[in-house]
Amino acid sequence: MLVDGFGRAFTCLRLSVTDACNFRCSYCLPNGYQRVPGSKEPLTLAEIERLVRGFALLGVRKVRLTGGEPTIRRDIHDIVECVSRTPGIETVALSTNGYRLKQLVPGLVAAGLHQVNVSIDSLDPAVFSSITGHDSLSDVLAGIDLALESGLRVKTNAVLLREANEGQIDRFIDWIGDKEVTVRLIELMRTGDNELFFLRQHSPFVLLQQRLLSLGFVRCERGATDGPAVEFSHPKNRGRMGLIAPYSKNFCTTCNRLRVTIAGALRLCLFGEQDYSLRGLLQEDSPPEAIADAVRGALRQKTAAHQLDQGKVGYTRNLAQMGG
Repeated sequence: MLVDGFGRAFTCLRLSVTDACNFRCSYCLPNGYQRVPGSKEPLTLAEIERLVRGFALLGVRKVRLTGGEPTIRRDIHDIVECVSRTPGIETVALSTNGYRLKQLVPGLVAAGLHQVNVSIDSLDPAVFSSITGHDSLSDVLAGIDLALESGLRVKTNAVLLREANEGQIDRFIDWIGDKEVTVRLIELMRTGDNELFFLRQHSPFVLLQQRLLSLGFVRCERGATDGPAVEFSHPKNRGRMGLIAPYSKNFCTTCNRLRVTIAGALRLCLFGEQDYSLRGLLQEDSPPEAIADAVRGALRQKTAAHQLDQGKVGYTRNLAQMGG
């Protein structure tokens, strides 16, 4: 097992395969994706395979492919298959805006995908369009239905915005009544590019948890590879509600994931201020043991918690850059 100096075991890897995105979400890329001059190319399929073998050797059991929007990559099926066949990896997940989900689900399932997380910031078509810049809610919902029919575990993410979707929580609760989906409400996070937007739209989560409990929701036990969400179930609902509140006290004590950027740099925290490049080892076809040793060495620098409450966002300009 890969354990840091604070006793946290890391069983999950979040691997960003692209920083490009075809949406223009107001909280992330309001002006659309713009490639940074001089930025490095994403990891190749061969580099991804070497990377995942190294992490599997460390006890990582779950790999989440993120972006940007990972389905932009033409070889996304090959990437899923490569990760799923790696010895030791038990779960392959994909975070997506769902734009191409309906077309891609059959191939992704055949490639070995187990779980999909879909970004849906509103179930109201007009609000969805105003937040994402795309009038495609019906296509996204159709993709979710097909994913469920195909046996994939489905979770959805909604970034809570004070002026846009804060009042639509009841609609999400109704939606999961007969649908086996987990809706995770995500507290808006400050990034390098969204300071003014954050100040205007951020809404604390304290009252939201109290409201779920008052409606009869019960907090669920946390699984070994579960992410940061605190999930709640209700006897009358097939689905679940979840809260991801990075500004809450002790949020980082259950951290179980590490991140690798599109260029093969290990990031110990989403809001960290230093990356540790692994690409040299990946390009040289180094043995998994060498990659594992490099990760162990870097992990000694992991801190107890982020410093978001102090306004320190590290390298994270926007969430598309690192996949959240």
